[in-house]
Amino acid sequence: MISNAEPLGMHNSITCVPGIEVGCAEDPVGLTGCTVILAKEGAVPGVDVRGSAPGTRETDLMRPARLVQKVHGIVLSGGSAFGLDAASGVMAFLEEQGIGFETGFGRVPIVGAAVIFDLGMGSSKVRPDKEMGYLACKAASSGSVPEGNAGAGMGATVGKVYGPVFCMKGGQGTYCVEIGDGIRVGALAVVNALGDVVDPGTGRIIAGAYDFASGRFLDCSAAMRRLGVQGATNADFGRSNLAKSPDQVPPESPGPISSTTLVVVATNAKLTKEETNKVAEMAHDGIARSIRPVHTMYDGDTVFALSTGDKEADVTAIGSVAADVVSMAIVRAVMKATRVGSVLAAGDIVDRRA
Repeated sequence: MISNAEPLGMHNSITCVPGIEVGCAEDPVGLTGCTVILAKEGAVPGVDVRGSAPGTRETDLMRPARLVQKVHGIVLSGGSAFGLDAASGVMAFLEEQGIGFETGFGRVPIVGAAVIFDLGMGSSKVRPDKEMGYLACKAASSGSVPEGNAGAGMGATVGKVYGPVFCMKGGQGTYCVEIGDGIRVGALAVVNALGDVVDPGTGRIIAGAYDFASGRFLDCSAAMRRLGVQGATNADFGRSNLAKSPDQVPPESPGPISSTTLVVVATNAKLTKEETNKVAEMAHDGIARSIRPVHTMYDGDTVFALSTGDKEADVTAIGSVAADVVSMAIVRAVMKATRVGSVLAAGDIVDRRA
């Protein structure tokens, strides 16, 4: 898939991009957490929101024609909108380091954030907060990044079209490549999608709505086609027919803001704000290759892009590779995840499709 790029060995994560550090903090009982991506020297930002139920912070200033030109951190968090509080802890940490946008009256750290909805996994009263964001910063390094049930991926699930009975474990994944002249492009993804995760090369489902009794994936995309034919509405969704065969199981209303895939792409290529926004836009292609359906009314899919370096590069090339590494990060997120209670992970199942 990334034919002209080289993966970066065992330490193959977004932190291979110079200037990027990642830290995670989580509550394994409450099944939630946050992931902090730090750029202490500042990074030129971009953002593209495609899901229809986003929960975000400081995305407007990442657009072109805004005063602030660099950000110092991105927070990906569980806890729905409550989880945006974790960004306050990141600001406190960076302020202690003297990092931020100079106002003349002190430095103000610029920290963007986006959240997933994971309140149904553990305790809905446990959410990432200022303290958890601060702890994630203290754990941040330029070393390897935990994957699977880690950080904001702790309570992530996928394949929710048929309701929680059939969903599987999502998680956090990362990947990075070098494309020549020391130019690196890396991605970190938190996968909590309404749809199924597929192998982008074959289109085969690897995690999603899964019926354990029959050993079959139910196929969330097929469910969308059935809804279109039947003219079903949310009022028709329900759990009354769970005992039927997989082909007869009705899709179930996922409820508002119950999903979302979050991505941060970073590169040491020298990009303007306009160009980082273009990279964020192109990187969404990687989500679409690996998750089906995607960008729905119940997802808050958001991609942040960060430029940390001074290496000259073509923005189209960076955006194209960004889409590739995003796909890889998404696949790794579910493949590295582990079972939580009755919620199976990709490594637990045997797909018995013909």
